[in-house]
Amino acid sequence: MDEVKQNLLEQIQTIEKQIAENEELLKETQDSEMQELIKAEIKALQTQKEGLKEAIENLEQQQQARQEEAEEAQGPQILPNEAILEIRSGTGGDEAGLFAHDLYRMYVRYAQNKNWKVGRVFYSENTAGGIKTAILSIKGKNVYRLLKNESGVHRVQRVPTTESSGRIHTSTATVAVLPKFKKIELEIKDDDLEMDFFRAGGSGGQNVNKVSTAVRIKHVPTGVVVECQEERTQLKNRHKAMEMLKSKIFEMMRKQKVQEITELRASKVGTGDRSEKIRTYNFPQDRITDHRINESWHNIEAILDGDLDAVLRETVGIREG
Repeated sequence: MDEVKQNLLEQIQTIEKQIAENEELLKETQDSEMQELIKAEIKALQTQKEGLKEAIENLEQQQQARQEEAEEAQGPQILPNEAILEIRSGTGGDEAGLFAHDLYRMYVRYAQNKNWKVGRVFYSENTAGGIKTAILSIKGKNVYRLLKNESGVHRVQRVPTTESSGRIHTSTATVAVLPKFKKIELEIKDDDLEMDFFRAGGSGGQNVNKVSTAVRIKHVPTGVVVECQEERTQLKNRHKAMEMLKSKIFEMMRKQKVQEITELRASKVGTGDRSEKIRTYNFPQDRITDHRINESWHNIEAILDGDLDAVLRETVGIREG
């Protein structure tokens, strides 16, 4: 199927080149009859291009259907239209928090462009206005399939606004995309949990800011930590946090191919799924590079503004390790 998809993509590139050539010819042509012929040719090429794009989408849907069948046979079914997205600042101090905020805004804008529903589960800022941790619940068509390969360390190279000498600074943020499951039967002992209740920071109304409704739960044996401040009551936030905890632990068990929680390798838990650097955002060169597929894109500002389709289209087929 990958070869078929590649062939279709090459056909699209050829057609796009033909369209560009015809558009240049149209600008140079004065004859009205010839202009009409060129316009008709461009329209026909655009129709072919849309047909090829539809064929690629059908191939991807077939691939996803087979993946879902395989996953269902292995255990609880992943809900393809729901996901939890976590963004955490990494190394680099305040600049890392600002970069984490850029990623947060990028994913929210992309979700809005896709008409997905976004809920803020947890949000904490640093003193510079960046993000320490942001957790989003996202619902919409093919959410998990499109976002699952965003998990990992994202690195930025740019000159911070606070850097007077113009020195390029490198910092990181960690993204983790957690699937939601149709049904999870997972026993977690109360004795293995540490639970904290605290006041939520940031916007959310008087109740959120003045009452300790936010919940943080840590599963001590594995080190998995979840946080929730989405709801207005402590009880509801605790319930949602426990659902997230079960999903997170089960996903770790699934990827590590173990049957018991006690078999989990704690070093793999809570680190953003993949510890290696997956993508670099190089501002001086206006280039974003995905290191897993050795592919680069330009126009960073547009991509950080939510124009992610081209990037995700290339990374959606990456196999999980």
